[in-house]
Amino acid sequence: MPGLAEGAASSAHASAQASGETFSSVMDHVAQGFEALGAAVLIVGIVWSFVLALVAWRRSGQAGAGYVALRSAFGGTLLLGLEVLVAADLVRTVAVAPTLDNVLVLGLIVLIRTVLSFSLETEIEGVAPWRRAQMSGVGGIRQATARALRPGPGPTASSPEVP
Repeated sequence: MPGLAEGAASSAHASAQASGETFSSVMDHVAQGFEALGAAVLIVGIVWSFVLALVAWRRSGQAGAGYVALRSAFGGTLLLGLEVLVAADLVRTVAVAPTLDNVLVLGLIVLIRTVLSFSLETEIEGVAPWRRAQMSGVGGIRQATARALRPGPGPTASSPEVP
């Protein structure tokens, strides 16, 4: 009966290997889903940013109001898109191919995206993130929407934050 025992062990090993490949395949599809979501966020966000800019420009009659709305909404879109893409990188690196090289590349990607996010947030809000809570807790996209839809004279770059 040695042949039967070897066959069962071989079958169990093949089954374990297949389930590991299935998990990797599923996680790869999850990562692709996050990447698609990140791309969709960026595409929809760009369109929404331009719509808000046009609405702000038409309501205020000032191109500067449209520019402020565009800049704020587009910056918020970039931040959200970067966060979703970082999630895709995390899933792919940790669940699909957790090699040392991939982890180091992920660390570099996260570092670069963190610096980009910090720079974008500082540019959009006009203050460092740790000081923003003292001024306003509202996100860039919400601020841009409120500015664009607010009746009356249009906001300018020096207008106060919308709560």
